[in-house]
Amino acid sequence: MMSLLAGCATRDISPVEPAFLAGYPHVPRMSTGVHDPLLASALYLADGRTALLLIGVDILFISQRSTALCRQAISRETGIPAGRILISATHTHSGPVTADELAWLGDPVVPPPDPGNLERFHRGIIEAAAAARDAAVPARLAVTSAAAEGVGSNRLDPAGPFDPEVGLLAFREARDGRLFAVDLVYGMHPTVLHEDSTLVSADFPYFVRRELAEAFPGVTTVYHNGPSGNLSPRYHVRGQTFAEAERLGRRLGGSVVRSLRALQDADFRDDIALAARWGNADLVPNRFLPVAEAEAKLKQAREHHKRLKRRGAAHGPVRTAECVVFGAEMALALAGAQASGEVAKRQADFGRAEVQAFRIGDAYLAALPGEQFVEYGLEIKRRAPGRAFVIGNANGELQGYIVTPEAAAAGGYEAAWALFRPESGARLADAAVKLMKGLGA
Repeated sequence: MMSLLAGCATRDISPVEPAFLAGYPHVPRMSTGVHDPLLASALYLADGRTALLLIGVDILFISQRSTALCRQAISRETGIPAGRILISATHTHSGPVTADELAWLGDPVVPPPDPGNLERFHRGIIEAAAAARDAAVPARLAVTSAAAEGVGSNRLDPAGPFDPEVGLLAFREARDGRLFAVDLVYGMHPTVLHEDSTLVSADFPYFVRRELAEAFPGVTTVYHNGPSGNLSPRYHVRGQTFAEAERLGRRLGGSVVRSLRALQDADFRDDIALAARWGNADLVPNRFLPVAEAEAKLKQAREHHKRLKRRGAAHGPVRTAECVVFGAEMALALAGAQASGEVAKRQADFGRAEVQAFRIGDAYLAALPGEQFVEYGLEIKRRAPGRAFVIGNANGELQGYIVTPEAAAAGGYEAAWALFRPESGARLADAAVKLMKGLGA
């Protein structure tokens, strides 16, 4: 086994023309400019036998179609097999539409993906991957983590399940010891910015990257979102502003900087073995209410939201109730799609979900498509054969959330448009753990 090689690169994938900003349905929201560039950030790793690519993209969703197209092109360019290429979405809600969501199809406001934006999006991912391979140098790796505090919490229950761990893979150049790349995994909805913001932005992850770049000049941070279907900054923000995105992003970035600065020379190694496995989990289709019942649920949700606003309730409960209205609107759309047979078609198309696992030295990465509740990520970490970090929104989306049985029983925004039943989360977790164990210790 030769010493570790690592390289990184970024490409700007921001739209060059005004674009509809995805993330808040039913709201006309065309971009009026770019606050900060959306990036495709790639990290290439090789140990002499195996090469891997980890790519983080500032977008709401990376679809299965986009994943397959980009992987095929990257494989042609680099020779890396598709299953060793991981592409995840940071899940910003201030970027262009890149996937067709069933719950949006009846929405008169949300447009389909723009071909020009999609072409720029794909090209940026492919170019970043190839450039990262070309930039590879002998490197040394340290695996560590940071604890995120005050950035977000469980958005359904501020005291509910939450994962504060920020997984970190830190790379130094073997030649001069300079920290030049960080792969970061942290589960939290990037939703400081709401539907009233019309500037393209990566949200608070942009400021995380800035904090690291200022502390370690020349460093590239590849940012992955973890399972965060029920996590958000909702109970920690003082407003939906860029100042707040910066405050929270720099707070998270500061905790990462402190962990990286605490690393000693002895924590970095170059005798790093790489491995990858991938497989599938068969998801369990969900059933939706009939149209009449969905209409009644929507009316009930709207009335509850109005009551809270009239009472002057706090921001957190009001926003949660507003999201329940969003979910009820999408549930009504899905009720109609169920009657037409479109739900069953999508469930057949998305029901076999790809699960991916990497081993990088003594650390494991699990990559899951779609938006899982944090409980499933915590379960994977608990059952993993070693230190593990879990990435969500990876290599595709699932047309909605993967919720827990408790959330399904309670209803609400996330459960309202879950195309697959909660048992699907357990199947994804089982598949991830099995793949990691198959990679060896």
